[in-house]
Amino acid sequence: MELKARLVAEALREGFVAARVCKPGAVPEVADRLTAFVQAGYHGQMGWMADRMHWRGNPAALWPEARSVLMLAESYTPETDPLAVLDRPEKGAISVYAQGRDYHDIVKKRLKRLARWLIAEGGGEVKVFVDTAPVPEKALAQASGLGWQGKHTNLLSRDWGNWAFLGSIFTTLDLPADPAESEHCGSCRKCLDICPTDAFPAPFQLDARRCISYLTIEHKGPVAEDLRELMGNRIYGCDDCLAICPWNKFAVAASDLRYHGPAARAADLAELAELDDAAFRQRYAGSAIKRIGRDRFVRNVLYAMGNSGLPRLRPVAQRLCEDPDPTVADAARWAVARLPA
Repeated sequence: MELKARLVAEALREGFVAARVCKPGAVPEVADRLTAFVQAGYHGQMGWMADRMHWRGNPAALWPEARSVLMLAESYTPETDPLAVLDRPEKGAISVYAQGRDYHDIVKKRLKRLARWLIAEGGGEVKVFVDTAPVPEKALAQASGLGWQGKHTNLLSRDWGNWAFLGSIFTTLDLPADPAESEHCGSCRKCLDICPTDAFPAPFQLDARRCISYLTIEHKGPVAEDLRELMGNRIYGCDDCLAICPWNKFAVAASDLRYHGPAARAADLAELAELDDAAFRQRYAGSAIKRIGRDRFVRNVLYAMGNSGLPRLRPVAQRLCEDPDPTVADAARWAVARLPA
């Protein structure tokens, strides 16, 4: 069996749901798309996207010695309907990807094991990446044939839906490339229509400044008031456009049980609002949630409280009106003003 076939087989044994190969220069369209995205201001406060455009727009420049890119998908399909919690205003909705162990840790360890296998079997040099470097993973994934970028801009597949983390192994080995995948969304626009904040200016385009995932995770400071009320009880990320995709009928079980952790059980907003920094760090140790910090997290919780319409949450919000963090205090006052006495 040739090296590439054995590599793909090893990747599947490691738990990845799919593995395909492309060349680093297989995505020449990325540079223009990224430039247009940044020039439109769609990146919001994510200045690193503009700062690293040279690399993100040209994967071949990231490591000129690389000859091939192995793109891998790892499933994190939820066990229950992630939209159900949106009908429970007293609870905080946390995106599926962050409900368990931080995927960076799990996927990277898997990638490193696979990279060591590749070196032992085929030689060469490798670099592994999982959402922590200026790598256009979704474009490379489509170029490799893993799937295609849907109208919601996320990667999806006819074989495993769209619940997947992406990882990549750049190698100096010259591996045969797979054919690229084409788009199969057709006339469907469910992901566009379900978006609570109308964050898609057009199919295949995202204005991150209106995306709830961006607003709850990346955006620093107060969120515009007209957007706060559209966030509902989503306190970390948003899964609406992913969850509604019809291709999820082919979704496969999560690759690792650790993706379904304690946060899969939605917590009471009243409980989460009381977290101080130490309690927040302890509760979300080992989780992707930890990186946004207590202040931004409680800000999101208070917005959810203000949207709940539940009078019993008003005293909880009131206690935070003088919080040392001005953004938290602002969110608390906003929530108090919206909740019935």
